[in-house]
Amino acid sequence: MSKQGYVSLKRSQRSKQNEIPVKDHVSLVERMKPVNFASYMGQKHVIGPNTVLRNFLEIGEIPSMILWGPPGCGKKSLVNIIIQLTKEKFQDKTHIVKLVATTCGVGEVKTAVKTAENLLKFGHRTIVFMDNIHRFNKLQQDIFLPHIEAGTFILIGATIENPSYSLNSALLSRCRIFSLSKLSTKDIIEILKKSIHSMDGRIHNLQNSDNVSKFIIHSDTLEWIAEICDGNAQVALSGLEFAIRAKNLSYDKTPTIGLEDIKRGLIHIYMQADNKNEQTHHLYSALHKSICAGKPNASLYWLARIMAAKEDPVDIARRLIRISSEDIGLADPDALGLAVDTLSACQMIGMPESDVMLGQCVIYLTKAPKSRLIYNALKAAQKVINETKEPQPDV
Repeated sequence: MSKQGYVSLKRSQRSKQNEIPVKDHVSLVERMKPVNFASYMGQKHVIGPNTVLRNFLEIGEIPSMILWGPPGCGKKSLVNIIIQLTKEKFQDKTHIVKLVATTCGVGEVKTAVKTAENLLKFGHRTIVFMDNIHRFNKLQQDIFLPHIEAGTFILIGATIENPSYSLNSALLSRCRIFSLSKLSTKDIIEILKKSIHSMDGRIHNLQNSDNVSKFIIHSDTLEWIAEICDGNAQVALSGLEFAIRAKNLSYDKTPTIGLEDIKRGLIHIYMQADNKNEQTHHLYSALHKSICAGKPNASLYWLARIMAAKEDPVDIARRLIRISSEDIGLADPDALGLAVDTLSACQMIGMPESDVMLGQCVIYLTKAPKSRLIYNALKAAQKVINETKEPQPDV
């Protein structure tokens, strides 16, 4: 083949490949969700060989459980695998109900209960998955209790909040708590490699440069994504996908996805924080850091971002109560009282009127003197207790 003919062939191949496959417009996050434990990254302490949950699943027993972990660590992916294993083992005798606490109420749970009770008469069991279960208040959570006890359905809840604070004790006593960790940088890199391969991309220095690829991304760029996303696979995949789709694909040469492309993609993802995803976790973290740093303007900005995301004002006030004790403590004991009063005010009048109360509390906490003396002392005492092998001293 002549050189001109070879170039024409290469251009023809690229012209057919100039669009990243959309696969019915399904997002990269959805397409990359694992389908079994072999493709599931991380959380070996939860689903590794001879772990409690793995042993339950291998014998076909699924306990009611709460999966607690940071955003993007694989909670929903783990639930999907559990559901898939259950369907394979019991075929059509398992009914699945998926609910999201931010968009449903007690009425939807009651409907699921009626369906589960009817199916139970025919020997079918029901699994109710409640995402963001912490968004149900403690009175709403009571609806699950009698039905878990009676075996009407199996409850699987997912939360980014500490269950000890966000769930009532009666529900906790009826469910097993599994704590998931944020994914390691190595785990994120492996997930990104799989996603790039699925989109016919090529990682520079890792694959044959003679292959016709839709795009090229450098391995050091992948490492940067994995580090900056802080263990959140959703952020990493969404940022990568946005960067690739926003790139102007050329017929004449394979485009390279650089660090600046990824940064623009991540900025786009973080700016989309709202009720429909878990990015509010990062907003709360930014608010906390701004208060601790004594930056009132930044604190008000992040508070406004959280309120724009339609967060429950009571949830915001709860965070402020924690900050008042953890980061201010005895340096200004009045801070705790103001935070508690703010919570009461939010419960009484709700949004939008409670926005000023929240702003007042945030500014007070930001300007207050800081002390982590109580927090650090308590952690030290807990560490001694946890690390002591011999019997604890008598009271």
